[in-house]
Amino acid sequence: MTQSAPGFYATYADYKSYRTPVLAAKEIRRFDADIWLPAACAPEMSFLDVGCGTGAFLAYLAAKGVSTFTGIDHDPALAERIPEGVRNRFVCRDIGEALADPRLGNFDRVVALDVLEHFDKEGGLGLLAAIVGRLAPGGKIVVKVPNVASPWGLQHQFGDLTHKTAFTPLSLRQMAGAAGLAVVHVAPHCHGSRRRRLTEAMLHRALTWMLTTSPEIWTANFFAVLQRCR
Repeated sequence: MTQSAPGFYATYADYKSYRTPVLAAKEIRRFDADIWLPAACAPEMSFLDVGCGTGAFLAYLAAKGVSTFTGIDHDPALAERIPEGVRNRFVCRDIGEALADPRLGNFDRVVALDVLEHFDKEGGLGLLAAIVGRLAPGGKIVVKVPNVASPWGLQHQFGDLTHKTAFTPLSLRQMAGAAGLAVVHVAPHCHGSRRRRLTEAMLHRALTWMLTTSPEIWTANFFAVLQRCR
């Protein structure tokens, strides 16, 4: 369960063109709609951002008044791109090693955005199982992955050669169940201007009406909230 393999990761910073994120009001609204509200988050909760990237969600947590949060990523090139105000919350370490370290502690919410697809099926299952071991009672996991059930998701999945597993909402439920988790919420990742979102929604409704089989979610990526099975 590691991402720190040689090869494509050695040049990943150049491929991704890392930039320090700027947290504008629209980004806050999107995180509110995609993560904060669906996962019933609160400022007094503790958060772990697995595969935190350039730290946009860490900056968001600080803006929401959260005091206990940590971001983990394996790429040392990210250290200078994390927003300065949350740079002290960033841990550069292999994700598997970090989750196995008892000093990490437990968290009320664990977020893994654009992470699971970088692991093979067995590695993804192991990652979810390791995250379960870091959940506080009542804890939840929020994931975001490319949606290969939709034709729009194929460029996201196959446009990055470090991606190993393709997900649909159905296959994510299968992996979650194998890890002792239940998917309690799935939702499209909607972004862009209001006009574009409306146009896209109209197109999806028309395609659903025309086709005999259509995807559960049409957007290129989707979010899911997971929790332990009762």
